[in-house]
Amino acid sequence: MILTELFKGVDYKIISGDPDTEISGVQYDSRKVTPGSLFVCIAGFKTDGHLFAAEAVTKGAAAVLVEKIIDVPVGAVVIQTSNTRKALAALARNYYEQPDRGLRVIGVTGTNGKTTTTHLIKAILEEAGKKTAILGTLYAKIGDIEMDLGRTTPEALEIEEFMSLCSREKAEYLVMEVSSHALDLHRVDKIPFNAAVYTNLTQDHLDYHQNMNHYLQTKLKLFKMVDGDDSFCIINADDIYAEYFMAAARGRCLAYSVNQPADVQASDLSFNLKGSSFKFNFQGKAVSINMHLIGRFGIYNALAAIACGLAQGVDPKVIKKAIEKVQGVSGRFEQVPSRRDFTVIVDYAHTPDGLENILKTSRQIVENRLITVFGCGGDRDRTKRPLMGEIAAQYSDFCIVTSDNPRSEEPEDIIADIIPGLDRVENSRYAIIVDRREAIRHAINFGKKGDLIIIAGKGHETYQLVKDKVLEFDDRKVAAEFLKG
Repeated sequence: MILTELFKGVDYKIISGDPDTEISGVQYDSRKVTPGSLFVCIAGFKTDGHLFAAEAVTKGAAAVLVEKIIDVPVGAVVIQTSNTRKALAALARNYYEQPDRGLRVIGVTGTNGKTTTTHLIKAILEEAGKKTAILGTLYAKIGDIEMDLGRTTPEALEIEEFMSLCSREKAEYLVMEVSSHALDLHRVDKIPFNAAVYTNLTQDHLDYHQNMNHYLQTKLKLFKMVDGDDSFCIINADDIYAEYFMAAARGRCLAYSVNQPADVQASDLSFNLKGSSFKFNFQGKAVSINMHLIGRFGIYNALAAIACGLAQGVDPKVIKKAIEKVQGVSGRFEQVPSRRDFTVIVDYAHTPDGLENILKTSRQIVENRLITVFGCGGDRDRTKRPLMGEIAAQYSDFCIVTSDNPRSEEPEDIIADIIPGLDRVENSRYAIIVDRREAIRHAINFGKKGDLIIIAGKGHETYQLVKDKVLEFDDRKVAAEFLKG
């Protein structure tokens, strides 16, 4: 592709070189540069792509896109723009030649529930006979093709490449998780969303957003991006920020709820360790659901997906069949198989609201004691740590505070931030076991008949991030090992 064609719609100026240079690819990671590539210099949180521009040219990059003027080896075209992240979204779309043609894109955002909701929407659309791709925390997947793109919402280049694959595979829908980081960092600027789904908004990522208002305004961007014929927005009417999303919504809007009057209303809620049941009411008709997902939060996720299916004209009977088929989602209130007389659940809950949701549900279904193993991630919002400690102590009979993904922080320092929250709850009982493996072993050895042990924070993850190392660690495998012992 000729450089000038690649840059259509991008505000830029040529600093040096031939604007008619042929470009064979686009990269923002210098390690992936091949001869003929355009290398986009992005200033990240840990390093600056401008530092690797010379390396990219020596590897054969034909052009370099920069924000600031830098020394680049002779031979490469140098282009300048005001925001390389923003430019990358347009460049990726141009390079893959608008791969969304014929593909309806549904974006799901919110603090909690995105992964489960996207999987339920996918199940409904596929039950209705629509070939559907999914992109999010667990993977990017279309048919039998599955890949790990590294983030809940990857960079624009990976999104557009995956959408190109979806088009080649004749997908009709793409259901994707849309994180606040992706919205703020321009990763989805050029994605033509046909629908937006909102789950909830609670404290998270304040290390990045600094305050809840910035977090809210960032999430609202998705609902302002919805465009096209037959577009729609799905909103949780029970959430305290619902009115903001209603005001921002474009296209047809459907609200779902348990407590407030809404287009899709749930009633007769019931759940235990085997699953949940409820009725959803829509346009005067009630449909009963008996699903494998557990708890009130699972019902909210199901309602979001149900409303999305209804907005797309899917028959309620088809929706019921699809929801009831779903066995569960990896690392989301996932039961570890065992012959013991107590139950072990692994869940991804890593926010105050997420932890409270699973512990509230657990409190309602536990027969004996509720034991919670949890920690908090390093290099993330420190203000949520005592909140999570307080929530764990409030609902649990016993807590074990341990290491999560400490990253560059010392696990003991993170735990020290959690403890004041535990101490705010009268008669709270807890132990501190820094080593996560030992914490899980201790919890299982402590288990008695009818107990429910919740191992929270990492869910589907198969690793632990310690300093600059990625260590193999899977809560489910570790728990299974001790359950057999």
